[in-house]
Amino acid sequence: MKKIISISLFVLITNVSFSQTEKPTYKVVADAFEKNYNTNNFEVIFSMFSSDMKVAVPQDKLTSFLANLKSQAGNITKREFVSYKNGSVAVYETNFERALYALNISLDNNSRINGFAVTSFVEDNTSETVINDLSIKANIITKKQSQLIFENSKTFPNQTQVSIAFINNGKVSYFGTKKNNDTISTIDNHKSVFEIGSVSKVFTSTLLANFVMDGKIKLNNNVNDYLKTPFHNNIKISFINLSNHTSGLPRLPSNLDLAKVNLENPYKEYKEKELEEYLTNHLELSNKGEYQYSNLGGGLMGYTLSQIGNTTYENLLQNKIFSKYEMQNSTADINKVKGNLVKGINNEGKEIPNWEFSILAGAGGILSTPEDLSKFVIAQFNTSNKALELTRQKTLEINDTMDIGLGWHLLKSQSKNIWYWHNGGTGGYSSSMVFDEKTKNGIIILSNVSAYNPNMGNIDKLCFELMKTFEKE
Repeated sequence: MKKIISISLFVLITNVSFSQTEKPTYKVVADAFEKNYNTNNFEVIFSMFSSDMKVAVPQDKLTSFLANLKSQAGNITKREFVSYKNGSVAVYETNFERALYALNISLDNNSRINGFAVTSFVEDNTSETVINDLSIKANIITKKQSQLIFENSKTFPNQTQVSIAFINNGKVSYFGTKKNNDTISTIDNHKSVFEIGSVSKVFTSTLLANFVMDGKIKLNNNVNDYLKTPFHNNIKISFINLSNHTSGLPRLPSNLDLAKVNLENPYKEYKEKELEEYLTNHLELSNKGEYQYSNLGGGLMGYTLSQIGNTTYENLLQNKIFSKYEMQNSTADINKVKGNLVKGINNEGKEIPNWEFSILAGAGGILSTPEDLSKFVIAQFNTSNKALELTRQKTLEINDTMDIGLGWHLLKSQSKNIWYWHNGGTGGYSSSMVFDEKTKNGIIILSNVSAYNPNMGNIDKLCFELMKTFEKE
């Protein structure tokens, strides 16, 4: 799942200029920040703030920020001073366990922190030595498409795999790459299995559409009516609100403390007991009726549908979607993966454990292949498939450039036609999938690029750029 938090707080900049050598006072503060961050002593970090900074960033806001940062990136393992920015902001190249970021700190005249931010770290010439060994195969990709793939993937670490399905006028071809020893080469990985992250929400919404078409529920029905668990303050939540992210639910339940779980598999121990406890005692909504992306919402919808069907989320997927579209290598149970599982990697190219979503599987727990997902996209072009058509119907206008259906985001600014899109990301993977039902064109990208990689946005960028190559000039 992507964009769990925004890795930034604002910086209050002073007007003092320093040379490009780390001042001793900055080193003391940076060392203290690292030590207390790694030991979860966030209140000590707050005590290091200036008076103005404490007003601007209250302790609860700082604690939430740092806890979420740790859940994404892990502890700091290495820190190196780089330079001063804007005269007084010390920039540190900072290696976290699962990410590389720039730690930015500024101090007032009393050596108190009066500015702080964690941003993407960009090195000069990091990809200049990467070799392009991609082959251009006739009737598969063009030279322009090959160059786009290389340019968008050259900053990824060694051992990165990118697997792409090209759907052009309803016909599918595949192209795969792997980076090894700073060389990006062509490989065949269209049958390989990747985590697809939040693309899973499209499938959870497709299950919802199947239940609606079968007459078992209506979109405006409340999930409360199908669960034995009483909701806190008798709060009502409808299926459509879960599917189009207007329920008012937070991104994650408040009793899932990412600062205290196994960060390499953060959702594994969050099970039915914990979800029921949250719904009964802690459930709160904010901005109901407005678009507010929620992984909890996707998880709750998958859980409720499994309760209605009196079976598991995995069985619902297999019986209503995967078997129907011959998606033989797709599953929400990692123990049932068939064939080659591409291992997720961190920003240094090291293998990391797969995520297990347990009760929240409906939010991001599916593993699949480009081949399987292409079958699902091609099924969208069948005008007689009413369940899939229902998922593509606009349910909410988010802004001038995007609407949302059931699961799908409807992009209005990329082309003269509507593009149906979703992406996903987990600790070791990033994905993006888009199609145009009128032209029968689509692009599916699965990769083992970590969602915490500072350049993970290149996966979406590549997806859209490749899609545009299908359009006539």
